[in-house]
Amino acid sequence: MAVIAIAGQPGCRVDELARLAAQRLQLELITESKLRQLLNDEFGSESAIPAKAMPHALTYILAQLARQFHLCVSAPGAEMVVHRFPASLRVGVVASEAYRLGNLMLDDHLDRPAAQSLLAQLHAQRKQSMKRCFGRVTVPPERYDLVANAETLDPDQIVDMLEGAAYVNGLLRHGLLSPEMEAELQFEMRLEFSKHGLTPAGKATLLNKPFAHKSEQIFANLLDFYRIAWDYEPKSFPVEWDKTGKPVEFFTPDFYLPELDLYVELTTMKQAHVTRKNRKVKRLRSLYPSVNIQVFYQKDFQNLVFKHGLSEQVLSA
Repeated sequence: MAVIAIAGQPGCRVDELARLAAQRLQLELITESKLRQLLNDEFGSESAIPAKAMPHALTYILAQLARQFHLCVSAPGAEMVVHRFPASLRVGVVASEAYRLGNLMLDDHLDRPAAQSLLAQLHAQRKQSMKRCFGRVTVPPERYDLVANAETLDPDQIVDMLEGAAYVNGLLRHGLLSPEMEAELQFEMRLEFSKHGLTPAGKATLLNKPFAHKSEQIFANLLDFYRIAWDYEPKSFPVEWDKTGKPVEFFTPDFYLPELDLYVELTTMKQAHVTRKNRKVKRLRSLYPSVNIQVFYQKDFQNLVFKHGLSEQVLSA
């Protein structure tokens, strides 16, 4: 099995890079928010996990998932534990403070002082978390197998390097984690948990595709009902570049229907969000005229939902 951990400094857009890597290498993406959810499901609450037990908790969760999927993990600290798996790659992403500030200003629509304040806050939170869970505030360079500079390499180039390293190391030729290896890891982790009075529930699973909004889940169910093949957020298109030509903003349509060569963007939210999405779709069409994309507005989606007797409540968000 392959477990790729991608970590980086705040403002390096690591999640965006991990999403692209997961798509390219056909890995299951585990973001920090998803990992937190799994920890809560497994241990009742993330806060109930003692600091010294956190590395074991992360390993335990990933071992359960690695029986089902090859993984791309984008969560701080994951690079400290994935070496326990037989086929792993640890990728660090760095960039100058000025570059990362620029990303925060663009992504969160902040002026420079506000972005500087946010970056300092994110750094402090990261150091506190690393110190609590791993006893150190920084990750030693030798803990990474590959380090990439997001300021001099665009996301596609970084993923090219990552893919090359995965190929050279034979990561993608490995099967999923064997039951024997999982049992060995689980026993070791449970032994550590016993020292802290922790009892995992054995609930960690990714059998259900995570969606950002309930309406996306329902739309996927409708596609399945009509046997229409789909991919969820399969590709991110650059739509804005800085003066040096590096992508600084991306647009990721909600669905892609390969049999129809059609991207679908659902818009069932507030008007302010609808207007922002429409601008991005218009920009996408202008930059990529060969890309077919259809916007589903709330009325279009309601017609589908009401036709098939699905709940109205999901449309009120």
